[in-house]
Amino acid sequence: MAKTYKVTGMTCGGCAGSVERAIKAAAPGATVKIDLATASVTVDGASDEQVKTAVDEAGFGYEGAA
Repeated sequence: MAKTYKVTGMTCGGCAGSVERAIKAAAPGATVKIDLATASVTVDGASDEQVKTAVDEAGFGYEGAA
């Protein structure tokens, strides 16, 4: 089931790509959709902890479920 998370610090496509790559590295096979306008990431196939760890390690702010 897909979940949406708020992520701070994403300001461009490069940032979005970094977050997407980090989540996919933490949870191979996960699908990731990023919406820069709402600073949100929708992920299917990863746990909350995997997403939090990936976002933190990529240098962005994990704000929890949107």
